[in-house]
Formats: sequence, structure tokens, C-alpha cells
Amino acid sequence: MTDMELLDLAFGLAERAGAKILEVRARGFDTQRKSDLSPVTEADHAAEAVIVAGLRAACPDIPVVAEEEIAAGHVPAHADAFWLVDPLDGTREFSAGRDEFAVCIGLVRNGRAVLGAVGAPAQHQVFGGIVGVGAWKRSAAGQTEIRTRAVPESGLAVVASRHDADDPRLVPFLAGRKIDNLLNIGSALKFCRVAEGLADLYPRFGRTMEWDTAAAQAVVEAAGGLVVEAISGAHFSYGKPGWENPGFICTGTK
Repeated sequence: MTDMELLDLAFGLAERAGAKILEVRARGFDTQRKSDLSPVTEADHAAEAVIVAGLRAACPDIPVVAEEEIAAGHVPAHADAFWLVDPLDGTREFSAGRDEFAVCIGLVRNGRAVLGAVGAPAQHQVFGGIVGVGAWKRSAAGQTEIRTRAVPESGLAVVASRHDADDPRLVPFLAGRKIDNLLNIGSALKFCRVAEGLADLYPRFGRTMEWDTAAAQAVVEAAGGLVVEAISGAHFSYGKPGWENPGFICTGTK
């Protein structure tokens, strides 16, 4: 399959998984805790089943690393190319009745996120991109190309994690920068705000996992932005032991 065909596959699966999530939300659900105390719901498992089945049927030669399968101990063998899947990023937001949750499907090659789709089910939108090719947003109005923006004269629009709003590292990092506004929201939708030119900067110093970021990084970088490690400034990489990320900085300009 070509990269455009793979992106179309990811777009479609993100839409189908998002519909499944909204179906579960409409009828009600219980929230449980995994061994690491993070929340999980029926919607997480139902969405992951849709995505994983679709990816494995269409791309049997590309391993799938999916959050709930990893939690259950199903770890695929190492490969140079693999999918990273977070079926419901922002489960805490979903469980709290907020709309700030996402479906993340990213493709990694040789340690780099190269392609991804991020669904926003509550907004009936899907963002997708191929690094070096372009990025798009699909909605009821159709498909439009998206690009990051140059920082306006009014200053930076900053997005930050709702649950890390009191991180003491954020204030000194932003000190000396001209800030127009700061918005705390949940999930990978923060990356999408940067990708579509509604925000300029997303710093994250708290814990994230590779499936939280791969798809969204691909969308941002396809749209003209950049994601780097917060301390070293090195390009963000994937396939790390334990799948855990360092802190990172996502910007709309390179």
C-alpha cells in the first residue's frame, strides 16, 4: 500500500472507532482501573478492537502496538515499521463527560513517526498527515488542508495538559515569552490545535507514552511544525524500551 492509502486506512479506522466510542458514551459505561491505576472503559476496548482488526487485515506485515493489548501483556516482536495505537486518548476526559478525547493511529518507520490520523469523535473531525507530503482535516464539511502558522504579533497561543496544569516546570519555561493566551485541554487534540494553526506551542514535561504522541506528531510535522525532546532538543523517536516518552516541546514553527 502507498502512504496515501495507509493514511486513508487510518482516517477510516479513526472514524469507525470514534463512532464506537460515541455509541458507548450514549448508552453509559463504567470506568475501571488498570494495574498502573490509569482509567479504562468499555469504549477503550471496543475502539481498539475496531482499529487493530482493520490494521491487521489491511497490513498483515506491519505489527500493531496498541495500548490495551500492551496492558494485557501482548507485546509484538521488534520491527523497523509498526503502528502505534491509542484507541481512546483522554480516557479521564471521556469519563468526566468532557469532549476532549481522541483516537490516535500512527505509523512509525525507523524510529520516526511518519504518518498518522487523530480522530476527534465529539467534534466529528479527523486530522491526518504524512510527513513531507501534507496534512488535512476531515469533517462533515469535507476535507481541507491544514498548516501551522507563524506566531502572530499578539504573542503565542499556548496549549497545555489539563492534568499537568500545576506542573512547576511550565512557568519558568514560558518566562520571557510573549504569551497571548494559555488553554488547558486534554488528549492529543492539543497537537491538532497546533497543526491547524489555532495554537503555536504545546510544552509537555509530564509522563506520556509513545501511543499518546506518534499519530499526533506525524500530523503536526506534516502540517509544518516540529516535536523535539524538551531537554536535549533532539528529534522525538519511537520504539524505546517500555514505550515511555521523555518530556517534549511541540511548536508550529521549525
